[in-house]
Amino acid sequence: MTYIVLGGSLAIGLVVLYAAFFRPDVTTVQRGFKGIGMELNVNRATAKMQAEKNQMPEPLPAVPLEGPRAGDIYQNVQVLGNLSVAQFGRMMNAYSLWVAGNANNCAYCHNVNNMASDEVYTKVVARKMTQMTQNINQNWTSHVGATGVTCYTCHRGNGIPEYVWWSGRPGPNEYTYGLGSNAQQNAPAESVGLASLPGDPFSSFLMGDRNIGVAGSEALPHGNRSSIKQTEWTYGLMMHFSNALGVNCTYCHQSRAFKMWNQSPPPRATAWYGIRMVREVNNKYIGYLQENEIYPADTYPDDELPKANCMTCHQGVYKPLLGAPMLNDYPSLKELPPKDEVSLASP
Repeated sequence: MTYIVLGGSLAIGLVVLYAAFFRPDVTTVQRGFKGIGMELNVNRATAKMQAEKNQMPEPLPAVPLEGPRAGDIYQNVQVLGNLSVAQFGRMMNAYSLWVAGNANNCAYCHNVNNMASDEVYTKVVARKMTQMTQNINQNWTSHVGATGVTCYTCHRGNGIPEYVWWSGRPGPNEYTYGLGSNAQQNAPAESVGLASLPGDPFSSFLMGDRNIGVAGSEALPHGNRSSIKQTEWTYGLMMHFSNALGVNCTYCHQSRAFKMWNQSPPPRATAWYGIRMVREVNNKYIGYLQENEIYPADTYPDDELPKANCMTCHQGVYKPLLGAPMLNDYPSLKELPPKDEVSLASP
């Protein structure tokens, strides 16, 4: 017994020494009562790298609010027409920086010989994405709060955000072995933290409204979707959440009662709204562009447009751009125009 106790003490001591001397870059943040594993491990080197990656760009210089409205001066201004001409030009320059990657790149969205024309498809896409951004900032404060989002939140200077997904193709494609499909398992994918879990946890949960959970509401199999297979899909989605926000399970869950909402940290409720917000983004806005064939044929494989998930905005941190309040400098991305000016269903 003495040897067992001594051996156990030595093992614990070695772990403590290893943590102290060989992993000084890792710190622990207490997120609940001690002794129940409510801790968040933070790698300082990773946190520094993510902080550098998630810097808010300098806002463009302010311009006069007074003057003629853009919608009265320019033709075919279906969104942002209530801005002054100077404000409108500032927003267009911001779009160019955020999405096209450099200033004054008007040709990215416009026929420069006929700026009112919708013949360049990226102009129609930008209009719909502006409506989407305004809708998020106006109607999804339960998720984005007062911080809000801008085009830069996702795009970061890229025409297509770096982190997007396609149905069935976020990682290795589905393989078959003998009698049937392996549901994309045993082919570790980045989308689920290289775990051997189904590689596409997004189609059912971030477009469809399938219940997310691992505990059934009844004992009998009839109507009970919480099978082992369903649990694996759910775990795949949870792995995505963890990677996207750079956190672990206890950021949203109480370690001693994962399912209990009344014992969960507040971020769990924020995530609940975020899931439904992303579903709306994928179905109502990206879905509109897909259904109306706004993109030219063969732009993407199988003519399927890329869709959003949590990584699209968060990019490894618990709040996009670490909570930088970009919306304060571009309030027009929160103000929805009157319904008689433009319909959300319009291109």
